[in-house]
Amino acid sequence: MVKEFERQLQGHRGEKGLDEARPEDLKEFAALIELEPIASAKSHLWAIRYYYEFTVNQEMVGLACELRQKRIKRTPFRLGKFRGVNQEHVEKLAAYGIENVEQMLNAGRTLSSRQALAEKTGVPLEAILEFVKLSDLARIPGLKSIRARLYYDSGVDTTEKLSSWDPEELRAMLTEFVERTGFNGIAPLPKEAQHAVTTAKKLPKMVGY
Repeated sequence: MVKEFERQLQGHRGEKGLDEARPEDLKEFAALIELEPIASAKSHLWAIRYYYEFTVNQEMVGLACELRQKRIKRTPFRLGKFRGVNQEHVEKLAAYGIENVEQMLNAGRTLSSRQALAEKTGVPLEAILEFVKLSDLARIPGLKSIRARLYYDSGVDTTEKLSSWDPEELRAMLTEFVERTGFNGIAPLPKEAQHAVTTAKKLPKMVGY
């Protein structure tokens, strides 16, 4: 795939090589790939990104990532993929059109909306709240099925609570929790804990508890 970009440069840009390529060259290449019906340049951009990481060309790395992200369709995380949730409750919510974290947050932002949802679906209010809290945590990239369950079970069950933690203390607490309870998973790495706390501090409050 990198070779295709190189051939395009040599064929249309006067024998220019990969290391002489400019941002407009990469944009043109991605556009040319996608002239074919249903073709996508995502895989090409992924490979090109790693080439430029190897050659330490941060401008082209950044552009390749940006162009690829625009082509990735992000699908909201589905409620049934959270570890430990009641699948019967998942099915009842799905019957009312609530299948993923975005829909859950929209439907359960307030106590009154959660109470109404519990009455309509037959899902207990406590279970509705659990789904909402897990969905709130899942707003943080990388904090999904197992990670969301770990944070929830350890008591760090909202992004607001998470934002108040020191990353090192959070990791120490989660490590102790895993060891003490036998939780089937591992505590986050230092960078993961730092990322989770930093991101939580930036997130707008979406849910009223």
